[in-house]
Amino acid sequence: MNRVERVRAGQTAAIARMISRIERRSDGVADELAELHRAGGHAHIVGVTGAAGSGKSTLVAELTAHYRRAGRTVGVLAVDPSSVFTGGAILGDRIRMSALSGDNGVFIRSIATRGALGGLSRAALDAITVLDAAGKDVIVLETVGVGQAEVDVISAAQTVAVVSVPGMGDDVQAIKAGLLEIADVHVLNKADRDGAQKAYAELRDMLKLARRTEGGWEVPIQRTVAATGEGVADLVERFDEHRAWMARSGELGRRARRTAATRIRWMAEEIVLDRLRAGQSEFDREVDRVAELTTDPLHAARRLLGESEPLDVMGAS
Repeated sequence: MNRVERVRAGQTAAIARMISRIERRSDGVADELAELHRAGGHAHIVGVTGAAGSGKSTLVAELTAHYRRAGRTVGVLAVDPSSVFTGGAILGDRIRMSALSGDNGVFIRSIATRGALGGLSRAALDAITVLDAAGKDVIVLETVGVGQAEVDVISAAQTVAVVSVPGMGDDVQAIKAGLLEIADVHVLNKADRDGAQKAYAELRDMLKLARRTEGGWEVPIQRTVAATGEGVADLVERFDEHRAWMARSGELGRRARRTAATRIRWMAEEIVLDRLRAGQSEFDREVDRVAELTTDPLHAARRLLGESEPLDVMGAS
């Protein structure tokens, strides 16, 4: 079997090597991804995001264990803002995830955002393609809880869970980060803490202020205690209910188009950047001209891209 066939057969080592090839942008990997893309479209992609310290990694570990007990295969991608871990652990939470590391039905990988134009990297989106084609029933995308990746998760996930905990002011954080708007499910983790009822009431009141549409999804609030597994089974039910609603309402197709549009846009941006890097002398020449005020950045950029007519960027909508 070739590399693509081994990935589609669900071979763990083949999946790991393919993601490494993606991160290195190895020769031929683009064609392999094209094959894998056509073989996907079956996994439920769940994004888990929220403030740092809210217990996301523990929650992801418990979710994974629950899915496995139900006989569902799982891929876990942890978005790391600074470095690449070569496998086995999810953001350093090695103890909890180590119990799952020997399970062939689970694949765990950390993906760095370093060099990404947004919070998520192209490698993270491509890794989802690989896991989907490999036949994983559920793919969990966990963000670290800082920066643009929290909001960017909506570009990749079908169901987005925003995790908060009592006593951290997460209600204010959620509003500032735009997380309230992207949540399909709110998770109040560490719900055995003091102040849990107050935090629940605040989330409920905020959701009442959210704009609603007829026939739209009613965003639930699920309480969990990830350290003990309490509420995790109910959370999985909320995820499944959301996926079923998306299938009925047509939202699943709309989100697929949104993801496709994002991936095309990000790919086009990378192609343009690669072209600019390839023409280093031309780029340097335009830099000099802009610095010397003999031209402006817009016209310089258009010349580098082979465009002749000026574009009214400031007036574009």
